Amino acid sequence: MAAPGENLRINPDRLWDSLMEMAKIGPGVAGGNNRQTVTDEDGEGRKLFQTWCEDAGMTMGVDTMGNMFMTRAGTDTDALPVYVGSHLDTQPTGGKYDGVLGVLGGLEVVRTMNDLGIKTKHPIVVTNWTNEEGTRFAPAMLASGVFAGVHDQDWAYGREDADGKSFGDELNRIGWVGDEEVGARKDKMHAFFELHIEQGPILEAEGKDIGVVTHGQGLSWTQVTVTGKESHTGSTPMPMRKNAGLAMARILELVDEIAWSHKPHAVGAAGHIDVYPNSRNVIPGTAVFTIDFRSPDLSVIQDMEARLKSGATKICEDMGLGVAFEKVGGFDPVTFDENCVAAIRGAAERLGYSHRDIISGAGHDACWINRVAPTAMVMCPCVDGLSHNEAEEITKDWAKAGADVLFHAVVETAEIVE
Repeated sequence: MAAPGENLRINPDRLWDSLMEMAKIGPGVAGGNNRQTVTDEDGEGRKLFQTWCEDAGMTMGVDTMGNMFMTRAGTDTDALPVYVGSHLDTQPTGGKYDGVLGVLGGLEVVRTMNDLGIKTKHPIVVTNWTNEEGTRFAPAMLASGVFAGVHDQDWAYGREDADGKSFGDELNRIGWVGDEEVGARKDKMHAFFELHIEQGPILEAEGKDIGVVTHGQGLSWTQVTVTGKESHTGSTPMPMRKNAGLAMARILELVDEIAWSHKPHAVGAAGHIDVYPNSRNVIPGTAVFTIDFRSPDLSVIQDMEARLKSGATKICEDMGLGVAFEKVGGFDPVTFDENCVAAIRGAAERLGYSHRDIISGAGHDACWINRVAPTAMVMCPCVDGLSHNEAEEITKDWAKAGADVLFHAVVETAEIVE
């Protein structure tokens, strides 16, 4: 098929203005966003996205997990659609670009096609996946996981936030339970492309415009609960303490050691930590924390999990403490589709953007969709690699480069009709 000419580019000012307009919904306290999934702010952001898409001539479908599908028709009614998108929900202290760039970049692809009068054989569907972040309702990539058949919808509906509210009830409350059966589209996808900020420092450090994502790291989340005995910090002799906080510290040191043993691609840390009763003069009786291990090699993840359990068990036994483990999330490493990856790499080369192959260190909806359709990702740099932080930042030029490459990859895959 013919590739679009290198002179065809998106409108960077329009894309940037859309990013800034969406950022006004659910503002954070330090310049970023707090637009958590299925909140009122999420509903408001969805409505704005719907309006923009309908103004661009697209029609909307919504499934029972709240996933939004905005369709630009193709010339062949039998041709399978090319999907593009990401997510609009954010962390509680999130940035303006994580996920949002991929959704609005997809919208900009369609807007540019309209400007240039481009028709494609395959329809193009711009997608907003529900609850990618997983911060309010674990796990991450919840709705794309149900779509791909990884999770059961009833189980997903029953997920509860810190206030005991269920995902299903909250989705219904904001009015975004659609009438499409979730996953009904999964066997009718020609391809899926996701644009995202890197969320890491490699592209900026190497001065590269584009990351061509060939693989996604596998992820393992294990919640560890250490049980000791609460007692007075001043009057309990050192030999008689059952300090859950101390055991946690030793386990976290073990986690760091395990990750370093599989350098350079493996990583590990605890992001979620709760210590009870969390009082200045009480020795912690319980510590609950989640270990996040990641690697592009499944055997490495399995080794890290096994060493965590055996090592943490010994630490706690030696201290006379109890310990329990619960696998609360995870997915296997991902190898993205060769043809979709080639379309992204070819677009970057054709447009003259510097680029390198990269492994995604974060989880993305594309990781689940890769199970049901040919999938690939394109990344742009972010300042200092900072993400999941209100100080998250990119430049207009980086956004333009990523969306230009996305545009060419999507339109080439959807096949231009002369």
